[in-house]
Amino acid sequence: MAKLWVPDRREIIWINCSPHTGKEMRDIHPLLVLSPKNFNARTSIVIGLPMTSAESNDDNPFAIKFQGARSKASYVLCHQPKSFDWRQRGAKLHPWKKISDEIFDAACETLNQIVMISG
Repeated sequence: MAKLWVPDRREIIWINCSPHTGKEMRDIHPLLVLSPKNFNARTSIVIGLPMTSAESNDDNPFAIKFQGARSKASYVLCHQPKSFDWRQRGAKLHPWKKISDEIFDAACETLNQIVMISG
């Protein structure tokens, strides 16, 4: 029997962010998973940071810029942590699969500057 996929920390998944309100992201976007696989499996909740290729984030101090596919800049939005029921929203693994340790660490450091989880 095939083992069911569960999102894991550092993976990039597709998730439907709608419904939304105000300046929140809407529709289907990549999400950088912050929460560990055992948490995601047990709760059906995934905690992560949305990602975009919108160039308006180029001067956003809370967006981590990195080189995406086809040499296009992509951004991890560290100021918009989200939690979603990944099963109900039909999350799927993004073609990029995982983000580099360097980008993941930078995103976590930026998020920590905002919410001060550890000093």
